[in-house]
Amino acid sequence: MSLNPDIAAFLELVGAGRDSGKRTAMHQLSPQAAREQFDQSSQLMMADCEELPRVENLSITVRDGSHLHARLYSAALPGASSGAVLYFHGGGYVVGSLDSHDALCRALAARAGCVVIAVGYRLAPEWVFPTAVHDAQDAWHWLLQEAEALGIDPTRLAVAGDSVGASLATVLCNQLAVDPCQAQPCLQVLIYPVTDASRPTASLQRYGSGYLLEKDTLSWFYEHYAGEPSDRLDPRFSPLLAQIAPNVAPVLLAVAECDPLHDEGVAYAAHLQAAGVAVDMKLYAGMTHDFMRMGAIVDEAEEALEWIADALRVAFARH
Repeated sequence: MSLNPDIAAFLELVGAGRDSGKRTAMHQLSPQAAREQFDQSSQLMMADCEELPRVENLSITVRDGSHLHARLYSAALPGASSGAVLYFHGGGYVVGSLDSHDALCRALAARAGCVVIAVGYRLAPEWVFPTAVHDAQDAWHWLLQEAEALGIDPTRLAVAGDSVGASLATVLCNQLAVDPCQAQPCLQVLIYPVTDASRPTASLQRYGSGYLLEKDTLSWFYEHYAGEPSDRLDPRFSPLLAQIAPNVAPVLLAVAECDPLHDEGVAYAAHLQAAGVAVDMKLYAGMTHDFMRMGAIVDEAEEALEWIADALRVAFARH
């Protein structure tokens, strides 16, 4: 199937902005300028924000004493003990924020009828690998400790993320599975995940230019995040290279057809299934990377949200 026509029109506008000099490719900017551009463009893509009964900012203390910003979104009734999703935003470990993914997290909480806690893990190049991984681990253990105080049922927890946020979510699950005393989430939701930064794929070559997420931008992300080139071979950076335990949490995996990350997403689904992990993968035809945050542009964003919300409700009900 060809590129969705509404996304194609949006990409034409992006291209025209570059041609006119009004817009610069992310990998040609400084990290700070790229962050500002990413947050600004995010406001144009998402549909209207959901109104929720409870939205509050939180702070998570991590292993080195630093404090991470986090944000809680709740559609649950006051006094009810709800299931919760720990959410890690995308952005190549360099850009992305609580604000860039605010509308997505609100929509997910509203549709799943649960709590979503978004984590503002630390970004590169100020904080290189494996800082983001450690922040994800520490956020998980913080949630287990604070769940009841936040009105969350600690036996009904899921993890989720998009792009590198999905990578953090699945790496967290893989690490928890090594220790049989550690609780696993009831579901991991992986939205067009980064799973292999160690080698090129056919989809990286096919969709690496002109399809929103660009090959040069991916390289720029990885160069900022990796302290050493060999870090890309670490399973915490490239989870497709990990040995997967069969007790890893079941996976819901969304893949976009016209995405440089398409092939590694499909390969990761097969890798998990070969290890005995339950995987429900859905391919969104004609979609590019980041389509889930394009609710103002394509209907498929809403369809994917409903698919994920249904799976979360089922997973929480089973626990």
